[in-house]
Amino acid sequence: MLGLSSPLMPAKPALPDYSAGAGPVEHRFNPYSNNHGSVVAIGGSDYVVIASDTRLPSGYSIMSRTQSKLFPLGEGGRSVLGSSGCWADILTLTRLLETRAKMYWHEHAKPMSTGALAQMLATILYSKRFFPYYTHNILAGLDENGEGVVYSYDPVGCVEKFKFGAAGTACSLLQPMLDNQVGKMNLAHGNPEAQMDMEEALNLIHDLFVSATEREINTGDSIHFKIVTKNGIEERTIGLRKD
Repeated sequence: MLGLSSPLMPAKPALPDYSAGAGPVEHRFNPYSNNHGSVVAIGGSDYVVIASDTRLPSGYSIMSRTQSKLFPLGEGGRSVLGSSGCWADILTLTRLLETRAKMYWHEHAKPMSTGALAQMLATILYSKRFFPYYTHNILAGLDENGEGVVYSYDPVGCVEKFKFGAAGTACSLLQPMLDNQVGKMNLAHGNPEAQMDMEEALNLIHDLFVSATEREINTGDSIHFKIVTKNGIEERTIGLRKD
């Protein structure tokens, strides 16, 4: 009979009913995945220390417990990029930076300065402002006078130069302590011009990550340090809690 479905004549799919004011259904596509991670950097008179945790989560799963978020840039250079966020975007961004730094090395027979790398990173991030890299970046290195400098970025390339900084998932836990202990803010008798020596900076960063690990589930497993001095880049790894 007409109007009845049968195996030979399946019923037509019903059209959406908008009479009740339900309206069309919007289907979203999210191209980003947040793989979290935290980065801290402190610069001194003749050094800069940058560190990240090594946990690489995806949702409530841990994809790796040994993945550093630190990337040395340039042939024989004295700059290290710390990046957290979407791991696919981090790899894309760092490979582009490494390629351009190597091109500069082969063309000029010298590594790019930290200031030049900082400007190049800002330009690359800004060029992607309409579909930005989902990354939180800190660039640390030595300036032309051999002093440690730290450049902090937002996702579209706005950059500021500091002596210390934090980025990533646990930034809200790490930055206030850096402001207090390194920047001497909110202290009755603090001297903002005083600079930490390298061992003090290492110990402070260790304490910061231990504290953050207790409060933030995406931070943990280990701390990976890169210590930049005029003699090169030294690496250290210290364990954190793994639950």
